[in-house]
Amino acid sequence: MRILCVMLAMWMVSCAAPPPPPPKVAVDPVTEAWYAPATGELAGLNREAATLLKAGKADDAAAKITKGQALGARLLAAPRPPLEAMEAASDNEDLYAGMLMANKNYGWARMSYQKNASRWKNWRPQTDETARRMKQARDGIAEVDKRMAQ
Repeated sequence: MRILCVMLAMWMVSCAAPPPPPPKVAVDPVTEAWYAPATGELAGLNREAATLLKAGKADDAAAKITKGQALGARLLAAPRPPLEAMEAASDNEDLYAGMLMANKNYGWARMSYQKNASRWKNWRPQTDETARRMKQARDGIAEVDKRMAQ
């Protein structure tokens, strides 16, 4: 009888639910060492791409813009990206939209402008600069719509 009780106790313990996993501590990417330099790098890529576009070197500019897109996505993965990161990602998206418009890819250009409009519409606190950026994105949408109607 004693063996039966021990076996029954072992069986009951083995059927118990496992202990809950330890809670995961979410690390905010903004606090990591790579974040601020990556923001600066994206801003630099944007400046280089804009300079290349003005010089008529669209292919070289496209390479910088494409590299910047991956960096911007990484920066915006933070739950609350700082204004500098949002501005750098927005500038990259604006350059990309302009490049798409030049290539007559109006649907994709419109989507890029819409991303920026949404970013700045929902940004808090609103400032003159965020309002200017939202207007710039809405003007881009209007320009795409105008060209699509032609």
